[in-house]
Amino acid sequence: MDIGFHNAGVSFEGRVALEPLSLLLTERRIGVIGLNGSGKTTFARLINGLTKPTCGRVSVNGLDTVADGPAVLRDVGFIFQNPQNQIILPIIRDDIAFGLKNRSMHKAAIDAAVDATLHRFDIHHLAKRRAHELSGGELQLCALAALTITGPKILIMDEPTNQLDLKNRALVERTMAGLEQDLIVITHDLPLLESFDRVLVFHQGRLHADTSPGDAVRLYRELALS
Repeated sequence: MDIGFHNAGVSFEGRVALEPLSLLLTERRIGVIGLNGSGKTTFARLINGLTKPTCGRVSVNGLDTVADGPAVLRDVGFIFQNPQNQIILPIIRDDIAFGLKNRSMHKAAIDAAVDATLHRFDIHHLAKRRAHELSGGELQLCALAALTITGPKILIMDEPTNQLDLKNRALVERTMAGLEQDLIVITHDLPLLESFDRVLVFHQGRLHADTSPGDAVRLYRELALS
């Protein structure tokens, strides 16, 4: 992973959502934390071009997120806070296959890829289920399966354990640990970050700290209580 922020910032209608920042992200597991409205989601959305910088630029593996937008979207997948909004088709197997339908692949190849993905995430028993029937943890796994089958190199996850019970949280955490993609995770679930390589702390629209998980969590707690 090689993500560069080059004096990149965002303003909306005269309001600064994210102050300009410059940094390089190369680690495999990066956490992003901060209070609500701190700029962390704006920061993450800059990485795959969902949000465009109003100053500076952002690059991903040598690609500019504005000039090379479609290529960046292929390389960077985004799991939204509510995975149910990301599942397009009602039947899980069809939804996982959907991302391959426009790639000129034979049906047999698509079926084989879907079968492999269902087994990889241990959700083969959910293949014929409808999205509204699934638990929060199952929805997260299905959204991950539908995204990873298209082969992104980087995954951004927005609050992947939000509102999950302990069983489903553990299920999602184990799955995340086994992913081959580089991960950038926005979260308030601080224990989730213990094994991460690096954590960014955002506060009031700016990057407040860039440090280890332990130091980042301590600083975040200080900010939350100040």
